[in-house]
Amino acid sequence: MSVNEEKMQILKMIEEGKINSKEGLELLEAVDSKDEQQIITSGGSKAKWLRVRVKTEEDKTKVNVNIPISVVDIGFKIAKAYSPELNADELKDIDFEEIIKAIKNGAEGKIVDIKDEESNTTVEVFVE
Repeated sequence: MSVNEEKMQILKMIEEGKINSKEGLELLEAVDSKDEQQIITSGGSKAKWLRVRVKTEEDKTKVNVNIPISVVDIGFKIAKAYSPELNADELKDIDFEEIIKAIKNGAEGKIVDIKDEESNTTVEVFVE
């Protein structure tokens, strides 16, 4: 997805009321920052991505999300504000900020691997 497409998506989210203008501005700034980071990293090192995969027992992909690390922090803050599930008691012992910090400091590989036996669904989150 190009930078312009990402910006249009953010503007559409503002228009639809999914995020407010302040959050939209933060996302737009993160996209600009990501674009600058890609220019800087294109000289040798690769930009990092957070990849989320949700698969069924038949190994069919239900969800396939790739998020630039440069926007993960802001995206997480927005998700936490709009998704009460992220504040659930089951997740209270998970320090998401610490995970994001580790990723930004160079952690790579699989960071989450969950198998839901009831629905036969696997969730994998990894950094590349």
